[in-house]
Amino acid sequence: MSGSTTREERFARGLEVLRAVDGEVGQRVVDSLAEVSPELGHQIVAWGFGEIYARPQLAPRDRQLVTLGMLTALGGCEPQLEVHVQAALNVGLTPEEIVEALLHAAGYCGFPKALNATSVARKVFAERGLLPVGQQPADGGPATSA
Repeated sequence: MSGSTTREERFARGLEVLRAVDGEVGQRVVDSLAEVSPELGHQIVAWGFGEIYARPQLAPRDRQLVTLGMLTALGGCEPQLEVHVQAALNVGLTPEEIVEALLHAAGYCGFPKALNATSVARKVFAERGLLPVGQQPADGGPATSA
C-alpha cells in the first residue's frame, strides 16, 4: 500500500482482509482488545492485515501454512494458533493438509510443540464437525469405499 493512505484507509483495507481470512473469529480478537489496548487491535488490522496479509506475493493458504509453522515453533501461542487453524480452513486448506504441516513441524521444533499444535487443531476440527481427519472425502462429497 502507498505511504499516502490514511490511518482510516489502512484500517478499512485491513478489516476487509481480516474478514476474508479469519471471519468472525478475527473480529472477536480485535474486539477483545477494545477495553485494554484498542491501539493494538488497530495495528493488528491496519498493519498486520492491511499491509502484510494483503500483499500479493503469497496466496492466503500459503500465508496460513507459514503462520501455522511459526506459531507451532514458537509454542505458547495456542490461542493464536486456534485462530489461524480456523483461518487455514477458511482459505482452503484441508484438515489433512493442516495435520501434515503440524507433523512436518515436529522434525524442526520437536514433538511437544507439534503435539500442542495438533491438540489445538483437533479442537477446531471437532467444533467444525471435521473429525475424524482422514475420513473426509477430498471433494466434499460422500465418502466411497474401495
